[in-house]
Amino acid sequence: MKKISLILTIIMFFLGACSFKSEPNQWQYKSSSAFKAYTQNFLSNKDKLAYNDLRRSKEHAKMSADLETLARIYLGVCALNISVGIQDPCEEYKEISPFVQTQDLDAYYKFISSSLKQEEIDLLSQPYKTFALYISQNRFKEAKEELFNIQKTTSLLLGASLIKENLTKKEKEKVLDVASFHGYKKAVLYWLKELQNSTNDLNEKAYFKKKIDILQSEN
Repeated sequence: MKKISLILTIIMFFLGACSFKSEPNQWQYKSSSAFKAYTQNFLSNKDKLAYNDLRRSKEHAKMSADLETLARIYLGVCALNISVGIQDPCEEYKEISPFVQTQDLDAYYKFISSSLKQEEIDLLSQPYKTFALYISQNRFKEAKEELFNIQKTTSLLLGASLIKENLTKKEKEKVLDVASFHGYKKAVLYWLKELQNSTNDLNEKAYFKKKIDILQSEN
């Protein structure tokens, strides 16, 4: 009985030790999770929370010598900025891009910076591939149809910002409705300002300005 008890104790010890063993790429999951939180808080205009989320995401990504995850974070930050009208040349991504040999990342960078060549479109992942093809051919009617077929909200907001000059008032209002539905205040404010700036009607300008003032007020 003592031998059996000793064997069971040893087995339980090893099982217990195994239960505390973490997955070797936990840093990757934690980085991805923190970036998802950053995306949500950034678009919701919760800048303090977003700052901490991004800091954590970068910290986890920097636990590996493989810089692809960090590169994706830098590009994600750049894309989110562009989606709400913040000019961003993606300097952080460009600084580490020589250490990341991933064609789809380079194609995505060129896409969001409006420098993608037609022969590079196949390197893009969906949902942008068809959308980018129509843009390269100046087929904006089809591009806009494709835009509103994009399921992922952040992707739709990015695409809309890239062709905002080609969007009608009704189409801009449709993008605004999407941002409003998800509570993405930063995007809401951006598209309200776009609508305000794109109309010559003084009453409409005043209407949009009033909405912006209400959303930005502390009361």
